[in-house]
Amino acid sequence: MFTHITVGANDVEASRRFYDAALGALGLDPAMGPDPKGRYWWRTAHGAFAVGKPIDGEPACHANGGTIGFAAKDTAAVDAFHAAGVAAGGTAIEDPPGLRQGTFGKLYLAYLRDPSGNKICAVHRVG
Repeated sequence: MFTHITVGANDVEASRRFYDAALGALGLDPAMGPDPKGRYWWRTAHGAFAVGKPIDGEPACHANGGTIGFAAKDTAAVDAFHAAGVAAGGTAIEDPPGLRQGTFGKLYLAYLRDPSGNKICAVHRVG
């Protein structure tokens, strides 16, 4: 459904280090970049994710109510994402990593805020 997602960052290098760690725990390669606009990109066969300073020159801020979910191959990858993200400057939020029953069935997930306050999670669909 999505081709790419980009989030703003006030400290792009801190965000790059955070996402290299958190997404690296999910098996993604380190970021490519920076591109000519100063953004760093993580790419897969299914889409891309980027961080950079807002192009309009205004400060970056998180989307209140927004969450970006990253697919994880198993529960161990979700736990590794969470641990790596916290170690790289992220903030653990909501419940600890674990199993949740929701509208879409059983999910094992973990939530973090990145260094700019963006809410992200890693998700493994159980079963």
